[in-house]
Amino acid sequence: MRIRIDLAYDGTDFNGWAIQPGLRTVQGLLEEALATALRLPKARVVCAGRTDTGVHARGQVVHFDLDADVLAGSVGRSTEAPDAALLRRLNGILPTDLRVHRVAEAAEGFDARFSAMWRRYSYRVVDDPNSVDPLSRHHVLVWQRALDLDAMNKASAELVGLRDFASFCRRREGATTVRTLLDLSWVRDEYGVAVATVRADAFCHSMVRSMVGCLLAIGDGRQPASWAVEIMNGARRDPEMTVARARGLTLEEVGYPDDAELAAQAERTRTKRRLS
Repeated sequence: MRIRIDLAYDGTDFNGWAIQPGLRTVQGLLEEALATALRLPKARVVCAGRTDTGVHARGQVVHFDLDADVLAGSVGRSTEAPDAALLRRLNGILPTDLRVHRVAEAAEGFDARFSAMWRRYSYRVVDDPNSVDPLSRHHVLVWQRALDLDAMNKASAELVGLRDFASFCRRREGATTVRTLLDLSWVRDEYGVAVATVRADAFCHSMVRSMVGCLLAIGDGRQPASWAVEIMNGARRDPEMTVARARGLTLEEVGYPDDAELAAQAERTRTKRRLS
């Protein structure tokens, strides 16, 4: 059977999602907790989107496969449903900066990575250093210059759509940098924090933080609003563009189709993206 797990974490003290020998990672701790809770020698999970060191998540989704008898047997004499018992055990094992919110048997055809239609991130910036909340300092970027969100939104709109984001990504051999950026916009929340909403079918490595770094330079007046699309059209990294720090970035939500479309969506996702 396939199990879906919805989880959240504060990325401050994690060396990213993916397992790295000798380092504290989200995947490493989750797989260790699953193995312990289910009395297995090891457990392997697949996530909707890998996050880098310091990046947070409210809506990460993973799946893992196991024999149904193993899950049923792990309950022991408890009268709890197996998924409820696993949820309780995982949160009893995991540290408080990593929480599981939901455990359930996945629908047929579900794949946490390939069945996803989109991922939604937020990026938070405080551009008034005097108003920084010490309790949220690990979840926002503190910017020393005032930001013009109108200019940033004008530049952001030029990036939306099916594009080759090579100039905003760290290239991997054989991997495409073509993505469909569905939303990119900035607003201020009730505390005056500048919040970007970024949603796409998928993201390549450092794509969101690179775009944010570019837009910050536009927002504080160092570059014109046309700079973002000029960088994208150049199809290479501009040495003047910096990658924004990880701490302001949060994976908020992953969108999936109706159960009947899960397998078909996974098949579509596996097809290499190209510009028409």
